[in-house]
Amino acid sequence: MKPDFYAIYKKLYSCFGPQRWWPARTPFEVMVGAILTQNTSWSNVELAIRNLKKEKLLSALKLSKASRRKIASLIRPAGYYNIKAVRLAALLEFFLLNYAGSIRRMSLEDTQELRLKLLSVNGIGQETADSILLYALNRPVFVVDAYTKRILLRHRFINDNAGYEEIQKLFTGNLKNDAGLFNEYHALLVRLGKEFCLKNNPRCSACPLRQKSAS
Repeated sequence: MKPDFYAIYKKLYSCFGPQRWWPARTPFEVMVGAILTQNTSWSNVELAIRNLKKEKLLSALKLSKASRRKIASLIRPAGYYNIKAVRLAALLEFFLLNYAGSIRRMSLEDTQELRLKLLSVNGIGQETADSILLYALNRPVFVVDAYTKRILLRHRFINDNAGYEEIQKLFTGNLKNDAGLFNEYHALLVRLGKEFCLKNNPRCSACPLRQKSAS
C-alpha cells in the first residue's frame, strides 16, 4: 500500500503540534550535537552540550584547541566518548580547513557537493550528514533514522531490507521540497517513535496513525 505522506504528516502534527527541533542556539551547536547523538538519547547529549558550554568551548576554534582527553571527559554523558571525541576532532578539522570555521562559507556550497564532503569525514554517515544539512544549514534533505524505518516497517510501507536512500526517496519523492516541512516531519516521526512506536512493547492500538481522522 502506498502511503499518503501528507496525510501522515497532518495526523502527527494534529496529535503532537510543532516540535521546534533541533534544540540548539547556533548551527555549530547542531553540528556538534549531530555527532554526539549517535547511538544515544538526546537527554544524554544535552548533558554533554551543557558541559561544553560551561567550559565555553562551543565554538569551532576553541574546541579545536582543547585536548582530546578534555573533550572526551566533557562529552562522557553522551557515551562512546573517546570515539566521539575523535569524530568531533575530524569534523572540526574539516570545518576549519575548508570553511575557516564559518557557517556562512559552508552555506555557499552546493547541497550534494557538501553532502559528499561530509560523508568523507571520519565518523559521519548518512544520517549525521543529513542532520547537519537540514538542521544546521536549512537544506531540504530528509533525515532517516531508526524511528523512521521502524514506523514505516510496522505500517508495511517498506520491506525489512529497505536502505537509507530508498526510504529517503519515499519522502522526497512524495513531498514538496521544503526544508521546514522536512524538519518538522522528521521531528514528528521521532516523537511518534519515542512515545508510541517503541522498539519493545509498542503502543500500536493508541498510535495516532491508526486513529481515524475527524470528519
